[in-house]
Amino acid sequence: MKRAHSLARLNGRILNIFSQRTTTALRAALPLRLALPHLEPVLALNVIKEVRKDTLVILRARELSVESALAWSEVLPPLLQATKEIDRLFLARVGKFPVEIVIRYEEIAPIRAQRMKLLFKAAQKIHTTRDIQYPMRGALQATFSRDEFAQLLYELFRLYAEETRSLSRSVRLPGPLALLRELIAQELLNVMLSVARPLALEIAAAAFRAAPAKAEPVSDTET
Repeated sequence: MKRAHSLARLNGRILNIFSQRTTTALRAALPLRLALPHLEPVLALNVIKEVRKDTLVILRARELSVESALAWSEVLPPLLQATKEIDRLFLARVGKFPVEIVIRYEEIAPIRAQRMKLLFKAAQKIHTTRDIQYPMRGALQATFSRDEFAQLLYELFRLYAEETRSLSRSVRLPGPLALLRELIAQELLNVMLSVARPLALEIAAAAFRAAPAKAEPVSDTET
């Protein structure tokens, strides 16, 4: 279980970096720059929500890699239900801001399910690798090639961006910005995707740099 918690922490750091890079890019883009004061608090809370959701998936993947091999069709429903409680807490915190959100589950659920499945399968592979000499980096290197890991990160970022776009379409913006909501949502997706590929390559390159000498093993939290 130690590796599962290390993976969850690593995932959380990666998502926070993605969110920070996205926010920086948004500040340079119109009409997003105009909407950013209203969107930025929502995006900050959204990344907290996503980290919690992903942690559920990663820990469940670890549990099932030890306990039993359930079909994904059996794993998904309780996970989706658990994410709705995380959504509820997210909406309660958003309610403190002058915006309103109604989560469109008919639109979000299929995207969320794809991302959860991708993360679940990847986490299971990492959990079951036998390379324990360097717990996290060694497990990543034993499970994926650098290109495979970069593509995995990109696909996870892409699905994250798709769900965030759907969420942003539900944000009720004030005044004239309300008329631009669909344009803003699409531009948000475009910006997130422009950040996703280079960041995925950057993180994969860092994860696959030469491992330290055997006398100095990499800690669980190192990327």
